[in-house]
Amino acid sequence: MEILRCASVITALVTAAFGGGDPEGKANLAADSTLPAGPGLAAGFPSDAGLAKHDDVIFADDFETGELGATWDDSRNDGGKVLSFAEPGVSAPLGKRCMRVDATLGQNTGGGLTKWFQPADTVFVRFYARFGEDCDYVHHFVTLRANKGLTGKDKWSGFGGAGLKPEGDERFSTAIEPWGNWGKSPPPGRWNFYSYWSGMSASPDGKFWGNSFAVPAAPAIPRGKWICVEFMLKHNTPGEADGEQAFWIDGTLQGHWKGIAWRKSPALMANALTLESYVTDRWTKHPVNRVDFDNAVIARRYIGPAGK
Repeated sequence: MEILRCASVITALVTAAFGGGDPEGKANLAADSTLPAGPGLAAGFPSDAGLAKHDDVIFADDFETGELGATWDDSRNDGGKVLSFAEPGVSAPLGKRCMRVDATLGQNTGGGLTKWFQPADTVFVRFYARFGEDCDYVHHFVTLRANKGLTGKDKWSGFGGAGLKPEGDERFSTAIEPWGNWGKSPPPGRWNFYSYWSGMSASPDGKFWGNSFAVPAAPAIPRGKWICVEFMLKHNTPGEADGEQAFWIDGTLQGHWKGIAWRKSPALMANALTLESYVTDRWTKHPVNRVDFDNAVIARRYIGPAGK
C-alpha cells in the first residue's frame, strides 16, 4: 500500500507541475489525503449566523440582510433581470433568502458577484448551490483569481486571458465547475476544476484553455437540491511546484491535487472570488437556466457544511 501511495504522489507531482491538468483523475490524492472533511469551522454556527465574525473568516455573505450584492465589490446583472433574491426552502440550514441567477439564452449569459479580498497562503471557499430542475449545461461557474493587487488596474489582471497562458507574475485562476464532458454526462455534469497557470498545457487547437482536474467516477450533480461545495487553493513557493487544490461536496473530499506551480512571483496571490453562473448556447439548449447560491464564505481554514 505504501508503494502505491508513493507512486500516486509522484504521478500527481509530475502531472500537475508539467501541465495538462488531470482530466482522468489519475493523480487525484483524495483517497489517501490527510485534509479535513465532514464538520468544520461552520459546524458551531447554525445557518452560518455569526460565522462572519470568526477570526479565520475573510468574508461571508448569507444573503439574509441588505441589498443584493451590497457587501460584494462588483456585479454582473444585465438589465437587472439576472440576479434576484429567492427562498431557499427548508431542505438545508440556509436561512430565509438566497441569491438566484437566471440565465436566458438569447438575452444574457447569466451573471453573478465578485469580491476582492486580502489574500492568505491557503484559501478555502465554501458556498451552497442549487441547480434548477431543468437547468442545462453551465459554461463557467465559481472562480478564484489571482490579481497583481487590490487597486486600480492591478485588481483586474486576473480577469480575461481566455485561451492565453499566464506568465506567472500577473494572474492564475481556478474554477470549480459542473463539467458536461461534451454532452457525455447528464446536465449539469460532474464537478471539476478548470485552471489557468503558467505551467499549463496547450489544447489541441494550440490555445491555452483551462486545464481540467476531474473526478470522472464521481456521481453526476443532482438538480433541484442544495449542495454544499467547498474548494481550497494552497499557494506554491515561487520556483517550486508545491501548490495544491482540493474540493469537497457536502463535506466529503472528492478531489485533491499537489505539485502545482501556481505562480512565479511571491506578490501574486489569489485575491478575488466570482460567484456566478455563466451560460452559453453551445451545449446548453434549455431557454432559461436557473442556479441558486447561498452562504458563501472565504476563510483561512476548512469551513465545512453550515451548522444546524
